[in-house]
Amino acid sequence: MASFARIAALAAILASTSFVAAVGTSGSGTTTRYWDCCKPSCAWSMSGITSPVKTCDINDKPLADGVTAQSGCNGGTSFTCSSQSPWAVNDKLAYGFAAVTASNPACCSCYKLTFTSSSIKGKTMIVQATNTGNDVSGTQFDLAMPGGGFGQFDGCSKEWKANSAVWGAQYGGSNTNQCSSFPAALRPGCNFRWDWMEGQSNPTVNYEQVTCPAELVAKSGCSVSGYSAPSSS
Repeated sequence: MASFARIAALAAILASTSFVAAVGTSGSGTTTRYWDCCKPSCAWSMSGITSPVKTCDINDKPLADGVTAQSGCNGGTSFTCSSQSPWAVNDKLAYGFAAVTASNPACCSCYKLTFTSSSIKGKTMIVQATNTGNDVSGTQFDLAMPGGGFGQFDGCSKEWKANSAVWGAQYGGSNTNQCSSFPAALRPGCNFRWDWMEGQSNPTVNYEQVTCPAELVAKSGCSVSGYSAPSSS
């Protein structure tokens, strides 16, 4: 996803953009998965964002200068924190983070995804948009999930010495559970795919914009000024 060579130009565009509800308040969509280890796009200072996404150094320690630090995918020191992995609240509800389309971003907004296909149909996941991708469509949520595939950019080889034998294909990651071979900090998020998501790939969803749960904001540090979820009436 987007944390990359063209980030300076993208950041300039994002800085003058409004980030509330850009994906749309509700609709039908698709999911994919990724984990590129790069600095998330929403970790840059930009208009409408009270606090950008927290980032970590190459040792997975919080960066004091995370807003200004260059992405590890562009020769810098800033990477995705392992704490921004998905987790199960219970058997039917999970929290996590996602990348949304770069053409119409919604940094820091949150969405309730209700799965509409596969064995996890009916389960719900609330995600916060912490990243963007120019390969992500308008109603697509690219779920941040260790072992989900690097996608367009790879900071994991630098940060975690990732290799394809364990981490799998560039898009989608491994077809089998390799989580026991992952760094300890990433194993819970990796196992999420095989446990709570039951190993399902890219299920469809119905989505609606919601107020961000405090638990998500605590992990990402990302919040939008003057934002509240649309009325359900």
